[in-house]
Amino acid sequence: MTQYLEFEKPLAEIEGKAEELRALARQSEDMDVTDEAAALDAKAISLLDDLYKDLTPWRKCQVARHPERPHCVDYIDALFTEYTPLAGDRNFADDHAVMGGLARFEDRPVVVIGHEKGNDTKSRIERNFGMARPEGYRKAIRLMDIAHRFGLPVITLVDTPGAYPGKGAEERGQSEAIARSTEKCLQIGVPLVSVVIGEGGSGGAVAFATANRVAMLEHSVYSVISPEGCASILWKDAEKMREAAEALRLTAQDLKQLNVIDRIIPESVGGAHRHPEATMAAVSSAIAAMLQDLDSKDPAALISDRRNKFLDLGSKGLAA
Repeated sequence: MTQYLEFEKPLAEIEGKAEELRALARQSEDMDVTDEAAALDAKAISLLDDLYKDLTPWRKCQVARHPERPHCVDYIDALFTEYTPLAGDRNFADDHAVMGGLARFEDRPVVVIGHEKGNDTKSRIERNFGMARPEGYRKAIRLMDIAHRFGLPVITLVDTPGAYPGKGAEERGQSEAIARSTEKCLQIGVPLVSVVIGEGGSGGAVAFATANRVAMLEHSVYSVISPEGCASILWKDAEKMREAAEALRLTAQDLKQLNVIDRIIPESVGGAHRHPEATMAAVSSAIAAMLQDLDSKDPAALISDRRNKFLDLGSKGLAA
């Protein structure tokens, strides 16, 4: 059953009526509702186009957080073969908010790392809603070391509200682990590409996305803080999240203009959750193109390319 977002309520009513008609027809063989249901379907398609034609930043946040949106585990299942998960940071524990391991992408050996939010209550609690602890970032560092040692490209899939801010995480060196992971991204002499598939929240995302090439799905978001958190700090009112979302410039379109990201991956009308197969195919094509763009570079050039990319951030404004 489709879960509808707040701004999709009119669409929910139309699609609900169409389904009610079909349910009545299934109960009575004499009832023909083909024309009426088709008319409602056409109206729903038109309304869906209108709703997604020009989404506001806050609505993009809602779409990026949609519970049915494909998650890291879905992309790994669909795009990679021979996936062998590697667990633990060899220091404290295994963080289930971060998954990664060895795999093949288009028959090419790679290392894949990503945030996993979970898709039901049990798995979301187990995955800590995609909010990694220090051991998650240290696991990622270990995997990037392996990639560097064996010359394997690294693909990261970013989908996190941010790093976990709990007391235990801070005691175990959360900020240091994020900094070390970001540093490791800048040090490895292999191609590193990153895709923001949902939320890219704060340093928790940067620790995976300090890459040679960064792509975002069309309706994903990437920001230093959540709109609610920003509103709470600036206006002391979390309900001003819409204004905060506008000010943060967190959409893929704004970030492409600012040169923070390199490409926008289109989503089907209605978002990735309505047509996950098409979205995954588009992500696969984008990853292949980004890796191909980096294949000709030697390790020193890859490191230099990555460093220069992030040193240049801020040199271009929205007015440019």
